Amino acid sequence: MTTAYDFTETAADGGRVPLREFEGKVLLIVNVASKCGLTPQYEGLESLYRDRKDRGLEILGFPCNQFKGQEPGSNEEIQDFCKSAYDVTFPVFAKIDVNGPDADPLYQYLRTQAPGDFGPQYGGFYDAVVKTRPETEGTDEVKWNFTKFLIGLDGEVIKRYEPPVLPADIKADLEHYL
Repeated sequence: MTTAYDFTETAADGGRVPLREFEGKVLLIVNVASKCGLTPQYEGLESLYRDRKDRGLEILGFPCNQFKGQEPGSNEEIQDFCKSAYDVTFPVFAKIDVNGPDADPLYQYLRTQAPGDFGPQYGGFYDAVVKTRPETEGTDEVKWNFTKFLIGLDGEVIKRYEPPVLPADIKADLEHYL
């Protein structure tokens, strides 16, 4: 059976990182972007990370430029932005695709394991995304930047959080699984 630990990803510096390095930890995997209205979520993610990393939380950021070009920079520029704007200390990997024919295999796996619950309950955000990307409605595709996947200690996907769900809103689930 495949788990999140079975994937190897590319670090921002081009090195390869087997996710098995994070085995036995709770992971929060997030597709991130520097020029998105949701970019301030970096602050909340970093707060979660600093408060819980010693208890076994790892946050893994995966920059993606598939949503209105909101992550246009190079891997080096993205790293500089994360450090200077939000003092990010959790790993931010190389830029990837999360949807489509070139989607990173990790994200293909995450999407099939947790298709999401994106719908009208997300109000104006839902309306804006469906208007911009109507072909994704009812699919397992990542709908926008800052979609979050919670991975348990065993590497299995526990839950998907759609983009408007703030990092602070995940605290109770983290407490349960840490």
